[in-house]
Amino acid sequence: MATSGKGTATVGYNVQIAVDAEHHLIVAHEVINQGYDRHQLAPMAFKAQQATGCEKITALADRGYFNGDQVLSCEGTGVAPIVPKTLTSGNAKRGLFTGQHFIYDAEKDHYTCPAGEHLTRGLVRSDRRGDVDQYRHLTACFTCPLKPNCTPDKLKRIKRWRHEGVLDAMQARLDRMPDAMGVRRQTVEHPFGTIKAWMGSTHFLTRNLKRVSTEMSLHILAYNIKRVIAIIGIGPLPQIPRPTPRDGRTPV
Repeated sequence: MATSGKGTATVGYNVQIAVDAEHHLIVAHEVINQGYDRHQLAPMAFKAQQATGCEKITALADRGYFNGDQVLSCEGTGVAPIVPKTLTSGNAKRGLFTGQHFIYDAEKDHYTCPAGEHLTRGLVRSDRRGDVDQYRHLTACFTCPLKPNCTPDKLKRIKRWRHEGVLDAMQARLDRMPDAMGVRRQTVEHPFGTIKAWMGSTHFLTRNLKRVSTEMSLHILAYNIKRVIAIIGIGPLPQIPRPTPRDGRTPV
């Protein structure tokens, strides 16, 4: 499977699961041959939405699933994703201000920097992309006393994706649910740990995507059966009729 966007490959499979936070039942799964998760947020969320029959669901995922296009795909579908943003900037390690220090005002369409100046949108798109704007102040940076803590460049420039609003809304949901990542760990890590313990050191016994998908489906079926028994007990389960011998005697 490819383990990075650059095409690096290794032998293995990537198992995706969606788990119900209330009962810890696996409601959807998929086996893929990509070693990264950033294109799986929307597909798995839609599978879970369809499997549960819920019009509105909240999809919790870790940073590996963060992708702006995936979050945008969930917009207006009833899926509310909550994924922490990836920390790609090295400014914090260099002692510089990070993006969190620049506050965006959607109504006025500008950023306010730590010095209180307003960075406005330029006329030219950033990096020749049609969906990324560039915000800057053409004069304030030259005399700003905070510039050594802000940028080594002549001007501080902030790039903003055209659909950044959906990411801001997702961040607001995360801020209102500070325990979200704790809930995610408690919900999804246990099924993975349990199934891996069952599989042992041999991992998958089959090869190729189709067969591994079938094998994983059997593991998940077994896991869900055990979870249902743990939740409601054996009593409510339907009794499986025992076969009648050909000689007509009642089996004992």
